Amino acid sequence: MLSPWVRLAAALFAVSWGANQFAPMQLVYREHLGLGNGAFTAMLASYVVGLVPALLYFGRVSDRFGRRAVIRPMIPVGIVSSLVLIAGAAVPDLLYLGRVLAGLASGMAFGAGTAWMKELSSTAPDGAGARRAAVSLSAGFGCGALFAGVIAQWLPAPELLPYLVHVALMVGALALVWAVPDVRVRATDLTAKPLSVLATPQFRWGIAPWAPWVFGVATVSFATLPPLVSESLRSTSVAFTGLVAALTLITGAVIQPWAKRWSQQDDAAGVRVGIALGVLGFGAATVVAYTDGALSVAAIVVAAFLLGSCYGILLGSGLASVEKLAPADELAQTVAVFYCLIYIGFAVPFVISLLAPHLGYATCFVGAALLMLLSVAVGRKVKDRHLTPT
Repeated sequence: MLSPWVRLAAALFAVSWGANQFAPMQLVYREHLGLGNGAFTAMLASYVVGLVPALLYFGRVSDRFGRRAVIRPMIPVGIVSSLVLIAGAAVPDLLYLGRVLAGLASGMAFGAGTAWMKELSSTAPDGAGARRAAVSLSAGFGCGALFAGVIAQWLPAPELLPYLVHVALMVGALALVWAVPDVRVRATDLTAKPLSVLATPQFRWGIAPWAPWVFGVATVSFATLPPLVSESLRSTSVAFTGLVAALTLITGAVIQPWAKRWSQQDDAAGVRVGIALGVLGFGAATVVAYTDGALSVAAIVVAAFLLGSCYGILLGSGLASVEKLAPADELAQTVAVFYCLIYIGFAVPFVISLLAPHLGYATCFVGAALLMLLSVAVGRKVKDRHLTPT
């Protein structure tokens, strides 16, 4: 019989699959619906509209009523999101609604699910819950993009079949997670009140400034870079987009053991390594902007590996730090705030799509690398000033 944390991991895998199955569909919708880059990146980012309120509200709900009270109803919401995306092939505006519902399902799952994973991993070594959650989510993100891209590229009905696969996964996840034991936590008042962790310099300056780059680098990798070489790839461009997304996000899962080692040495060590890899990834992205053909395709693969490594290390380091800082009765809410911060990064490809026609993609990538460095340098300086005894 599967252990409880494995069954929960299956649910997190399934919902994160649905969160990212949309990523390789850009070229499908460009061909069938005539969607441009701006419209697609706006649809991609509309996911955040459902995600952020759900994270903040359902984090509080799960801290009071338990994790299962949130995770069980999350699965039907995820199923409906894919059904709405299927209908979007006939009514394109429904694609926005489908993405919002996918964000709602993710918001219900991520805070409560990450907190539940820690509680179900209480007998494992420190940080095991954060790593298990990060691996489950990253694997789902990557596999959702990969298989949606492969299905859309080579199987019939590309606007239908990828989403039906997700529906089947969610039904299976519901059966697995239904009987997972809940872990009761001390009841808290559902009325809004400040979280103690958010007032600490460790969170405000040691985590918050760089957190948006967790998904900022990942979404640039799979939403911004593949369309730059779509003309070169032509008949395999959809599958390539899925492959890039999968490489980015699965790399983020595979690198978790190294993220653990760096975080054990020093909470900031993993962040510094992650940011360094992100800067190198944007350097590879700059090569894509200046080249074409096979060289640009190779540069995208290198960028995906580097940006995926950055994503995975920052995600794992951030979750581990939040687990250390948050009291048990505020854990899901604090994790939810962290996820809200990292999902701000979903706006990065949209901003680049607006600026690139005027500045060029290379300038945008160099600017992003500089902003990443600044987010760590400024945050570290201010954090140190707050922690220095007077």
